[in-house]
Amino acid sequence: PPWMIDRILRHLMVDVTGNTHRAEICIDKLYSPDSSSGRLGLIEFRAFEMPPHPRMNLAQALVIRGLIALFWERPYERPFIRFGTRLHDEYLLPDPLWRDFTAVLDELSEGLGIRFDPEWFRAQFEFRFPSYGAIESNGIELSLRAAIEPWHVLGEEGSIGGTTRFVDSSVERLQVSVSGDLQGRYAATCNQWLLPLSAGAQADTRIAGVRFRTWLPPSCLHPTIPPHGPLVFDIFDTWNGRAVAGCTYHIEHPGGRNTDEQPVNSLEAESRRRARFQEFGHTPGSFAIRSPAVSPEFPSTLDLRMQRL
Repeated sequence: PPWMIDRILRHLMVDVTGNTHRAEICIDKLYSPDSSSGRLGLIEFRAFEMPPHPRMNLAQALVIRGLIALFWERPYERPFIRFGTRLHDEYLLPDPLWRDFTAVLDELSEGLGIRFDPEWFRAQFEFRFPSYGAIESNGIELSLRAAIEPWHVLGEEGSIGGTTRFVDSSVERLQVSVSGDLQGRYAATCNQWLLPLSAGAQADTRIAGVRFRTWLPPSCLHPTIPPHGPLVFDIFDTWNGRAVAGCTYHIEHPGGRNTDEQPVNSLEAESRRRARFQEFGHTPGSFAIRSPAVSPEFPSTLDLRMQRL
């Protein structure tokens, strides 16, 4: 029967709470025997966000069409890969995500015989992972990019309109990329904590994620942990015991000029973001690098909430 696909997959394609509408692929409107509104022949890809430009939307639709065509001709019959906590560690950083996405495009190009150029999707990459800034010293370049940070839905709380569930939006993540030859002499730190660098996309590049609190809302997880800004990144000379260069990323405007209005366009948004990055402000004087507590489940992430002075 045509509704059998709904009965087979309905209770599998759900989120962790059993909600079908919050699943990455939703088949509520495909062919449900419960009501005519559920028999529209539609599949909703809820894992995709709405792009800000029509051409970005076309490129996104091209990937979906290509995957459907490829799996129709060559169904995936190999064992599934269990990524575990790597999904919330390595694959929240832009470099590993881009490397994995280009591998998907290569498979589409090979399987369909139609070229999928990664540069067609460079706009999506720059939009989702904007660059904060970069510095260079002694042949070593240190750059910062935005990364993905899932925001947790909190428990139910009473409000004027009834019961509410807030989202803890106070935690963010960025990627630190260090390229060049460290020569066994230099190290990269954030607020004097050693960064857990791992291999990046390029041969001479290493990356790490930094998770930090940006503000302290009235309802959040870990309400006793204050904001961590500003974040001071140092290129540390282990021979001399001091930083030779560094930069500062401010969580808010460094002059305290926080605005209550949204930016009028992308140029104003970029200028606000650029104003929070300073190509100076490294830690002065000599200091000892702190060894952070890094979770074995998230080896690529320096979570500043877990560190204790």
